[in-house]
Amino acid sequence: MSPPPEELGGAPRLGFESGVATGRGDDGSTGLLYGGPRVAKDDPRVEAYGTVDESVAALGVARAQLALKAQYGVLPPSFGRLDELILRLQRELFVVGAELATPRELADRLRDGETRVTRAMVDALGEILAALEANLALPKEFVVPGETMTSATLELARTTVRRAERRVVALHRLGLLGESQVLPYLNRLADLLWVLARAAEQAESRSA
Repeated sequence: MSPPPEELGGAPRLGFESGVATGRGDDGSTGLLYGGPRVAKDDPRVEAYGTVDESVAALGVARAQLALKAQYGVLPPSFGRLDELILRLQRELFVVGAELATPRELADRLRDGETRVTRAMVDALGEILAALEANLALPKEFVVPGETMTSATLELARTTVRRAERRVVALHRLGLLGESQVLPYLNRLADLLWVLARAAEQAESRSA
């Protein structure tokens, strides 16, 4: 899993080992955060936060696509600061991943907004979603992804987030999640990415 936010800022390492190739995972196991036990790499918890990590990477493709458009001067003005929003979502997914990578018995060590998803984070996505929907003509039939490269990359990220959501549902059913805002967050994020993809389609069609 990609390091959680505090790892990037030089704060406590939460049990991460130094170096990249430690060799400890050669047996198919990996360590959880805060010194949690080692588990198999196909453990439901690892499947969940691993898919969240894929979502971060998929959003990175979308952000790189925007950077390329900006470099060549073809970024639609209506995109505004979409790249900043995507970066924010990537960083928030680090929070999701950190919470999922923490054993339930060590949940008291989690910190709101840093390693634990909060209701405020969920509500903030809802506000962005509502603002976008108010200014878009949303389709009334199934959408086939691929109208534009930007919208297609956002759709890829959306479907990856939905898969992460399904993995977390499985984790919850096993009693390994506890009280958490992770499921509402992922659900709202997938909805937001769908709407962002539609916004990208409409913005790029207007600028063509």
